[in-house]
Amino acid sequence: MTQAGKNVFVASRLPKRAGVSGWVATLAPRTPRPVLNGLVVADLAIIGGGFAGLSAARRISRLDPSVRVAILEAGVVGEGPAGANSGFIIDLPHEVASDDFSGESEARFRQSVLIQRSAIALASEMAAENGWGKEVFDPCGRYSVAISAEGDRHLEDYAQQLTKMGEAHRLLNGREIAAVTGSPVYTSGLFMPGTIIVQPAAYIRAVADCLKEPVALYERTPALSFERLGTGWLVKTPQGSVQAAKIIMANNGHAESFGFFRGRLLHVFTYASLTEEFDPSRLDGERKWAATPALPMGTTVRRIGTAGGDRILVRSRYSYNPGIEISDAAIRRAGRLHDGKFSKRFPMLSGVGMQYRWAGAMALTRNHVPAFGEIERGVFAACGCNGLGASNATASGIAAAELALGHSSELGRIYARLAVPTALPPQPFTTIGAKMHLAYREWSAGPE
Repeated sequence: MTQAGKNVFVASRLPKRAGVSGWVATLAPRTPRPVLNGLVVADLAIIGGGFAGLSAARRISRLDPSVRVAILEAGVVGEGPAGANSGFIIDLPHEVASDDFSGESEARFRQSVLIQRSAIALASEMAAENGWGKEVFDPCGRYSVAISAEGDRHLEDYAQQLTKMGEAHRLLNGREIAAVTGSPVYTSGLFMPGTIIVQPAAYIRAVADCLKEPVALYERTPALSFERLGTGWLVKTPQGSVQAAKIIMANNGHAESFGFFRGRLLHVFTYASLTEEFDPSRLDGERKWAATPALPMGTTVRRIGTAGGDRILVRSRYSYNPGIEISDAAIRRAGRLHDGKFSKRFPMLSGVGMQYRWAGAMALTRNHVPAFGEIERGVFAACGCNGLGASNATASGIAAAELALGHSSELGRIYARLAVPTALPPQPFTTIGAKMHLAYREWSAGPE
């Protein structure tokens, strides 16, 4: 039982790392903040030190620097799902319906842009304040790329909608996108300048390390349970506890491990591989770029230039895993798919192998809304990122911080108007349906 009794919530499971993220492995080892020992008294406890939790702490510190915050991170900062992210803090939706873009569709677009640009604003403020270099935080924009006629049509339709919305963009033909990527396989591209590209593990570390007292971060300190204590809460960890007036749950799918949003979250993993370093002269084009696929559930690719050589990131493949963990065999199977995607796009890099393979957990909802709001008196959720962790989780963390402190903003008003996550069908229909849907969407993406 995850909910052991009234006002007592016990975790049924703890997060597990899914492979070794290349983002983490290519950084110097982190010296973690101390484990929580004994009792700490705070105004607010945050469960989870990823995009949502750290962004919430940052927003709280800006709204009221006197608020005492205790962040509980189950592992080492950057080594969880945040450090497995692809590193796109996007400002524009991945998709825009091309058949009906008036009224409600336009309003949804504007709402999505405001949410995502709220995340960018917070991240940009920290980057400027702390002097982060482009190896951590790069406002270089992103490409959406196609390798098929269907993908070309999708990008053309999307570009038309962006024109209607007055959003900056540039459509590239095959020759122009080849000059960027060095690959003759891409048939067209769409450049959107507002996206921030980050090294996700380095970014999350940097956010954690820029937080100042009275914000305290405890790493390798999982929250095991929390229970009502007077008008506040007592959060228990393996070696200590936090007494706090309020809690922000920023642990995405693991909110369900405490009994919240049960039967309303789809636990999906996406997979990535990162090559070994190669001689940059082997691949034409720019030495640093980042591209999402033209069609949903296609292949995301990034080129990363380093002093020792360049690397290519390939992200593709999705799986439904209700236990919120996956096997090494699943990572290997996805890796074989990545090898094929890589060799097709970059035949000139024959012989360059993948050095790191990993997976990252996502929490999706059936109606594509966040798992957000006050879920118990004094307990606020910033979960259910729906696959855009860097953007949506950051924004949810900001909105949860504002809600907890009673601060009013347009972002908060948008979140207040959102529907709640709808219930999933009973098992085994959810599993069957989720697996069929993912398989169909991947099939629909075709060569993309």
